[in-house]
Amino acid sequence: MSRALTFIAKRYILPLDMQDMDEIVDIFVVGGGINGTGIARDAAGRGLKVVLAEKDDLASHTSSASTKLIHGGLRYLEHYEFRLVRESLMERERLMNAAPHLIEPLKFVLPHHKTMRPAFILRLGLYLYDYIGGRKLLPATVTHNLKTHPVGVPLQDRFRKGFEYSDCKVDDARLVLHAAIDAAEHGATILTRTEVLRAARKKGVWEINMRQKDGSETLYRARALVNAAGPWVDHIEEQSHPAPNSKKKIRMVKGSHIIVPKIYEGEQAYTFQNDDNRVIFAIPYQEKFTLIGTTDVPFEEDANDVVIDDEESNYLCDVTSRYFNKSITADDIVWSYSGVRPLVEDGSENASNATRDYVLELDTKEDAPILSIYGGKITTFRRLAEDALKTLQPYLRYSENAWTENAPMPGGEMTSTGIAAFRRLSREKYPWLTEAHRQRLIRAYGSRIERILKGAKSLVDMGRHFGADLYEVELKHMRDNEWATTGEDALWRRSKLGLHLTDAECTDVTEWFESH
Repeated sequence: MSRALTFIAKRYILPLDMQDMDEIVDIFVVGGGINGTGIARDAAGRGLKVVLAEKDDLASHTSSASTKLIHGGLRYLEHYEFRLVRESLMERERLMNAAPHLIEPLKFVLPHHKTMRPAFILRLGLYLYDYIGGRKLLPATVTHNLKTHPVGVPLQDRFRKGFEYSDCKVDDARLVLHAAIDAAEHGATILTRTEVLRAARKKGVWEINMRQKDGSETLYRARALVNAAGPWVDHIEEQSHPAPNSKKKIRMVKGSHIIVPKIYEGEQAYTFQNDDNRVIFAIPYQEKFTLIGTTDVPFEEDANDVVIDDEESNYLCDVTSRYFNKSITADDIVWSYSGVRPLVEDGSENASNATRDYVLELDTKEDAPILSIYGGKITTFRRLAEDALKTLQPYLRYSENAWTENAPMPGGEMTSTGIAAFRRLSREKYPWLTEAHRQRLIRAYGSRIERILKGAKSLVDMGRHFGADLYEVELKHMRDNEWATTGEDALWRRSKLGLHLTDAECTDVTEWFESH
């Protein structure tokens, strides 16, 4: 049976308890966030047998709760994390090429606040930010007179000087999803709604017991275990026997964001300093809204239940209102989301100053390695995965054929012509789609938009209309090819259409998944 047919059989046909559990896979990955899917993708692309298990949906926790940015981390320069910033900026360029549909350039305006960092310090930092990573694709920083330049119009009159620099925005949940798709297309088995109960070393091999959503349990055997469980990395170590002697601990930091109706016109984002040394971003979002965040506060509660609190909401509203002419309050919030960032405990007093770098910790008791992932940021996921495979290579003895540096993500196979040319061709091929609908599909699926629209010649061919520009053919694609099983999966992770549908329309989508 070919690898593709084996994948189809395992995913759609054979119950797990009927599969050959005597087979030993090379790597078993715990965690369906950006680090876990990135590692599964890299490993599968090297020809390794890979299984990934996620207890909920892909990107259902930290990896879908980011500020939606691919960036170097301008403020990390203040903490002398030059290597992290350089590597992040280099990865920013690589990811722009790999996933031009998911990752788009975004200009940021940083107003100079007279009571905070001096203007020359900001300009020096931005100069370093421009050149430390070998920038090629984005423009260099420029200085604006905010009294005369259009980007100063939304800001209060007291702000006279501003700096415009560039980073990128990203659909974080879909980046995770596309990494998982790439892993699966290279032969990996992706198991969602599958919780790892325990893992034990036996005769140099890991035996991993799992429980699926229906309550059934099954077993996989693997030569190596990768613990990419994010906020639950310590829990997975505790469930492993014998447990690794980990020297690292995670520091749980909650980051919350709010979505409000569009505050200003224009495609630029804003970076606001605050007197507590935290930085707040205001970013155009989903055409009609502004995304504001993040908060960075210590978190010691249950990572399964993370929500924004009133103090965070008011904090974000207050900081933003001190910069924009238009004030906002908690009553303006149309949606919010929160996530827990499992950062490496580095002893820093302020949660916002904790390092975003990652640490890989390897334990090789009984010749069965377990690699635990601590920290990390979405921008460096590819580099982290490459480092993880390099760390495991001496124990699994596969060839060091690193391959992801120049490889496109699924849907990003358009670099020879560019995404602008692809958009023009799509306009000619699907003239019956509105411009907004077509652009949304391209941003979500890239060159694979044709897999959804294949054979369709009008909206009638796309099946039931659920509201906004959502049709049944897209829900079927999410279900059949993207592991979506609930309305929440489709409306808030595979897309953000939940912001554009009524409550009744959202209920219709939920009921569709329940009946299909």
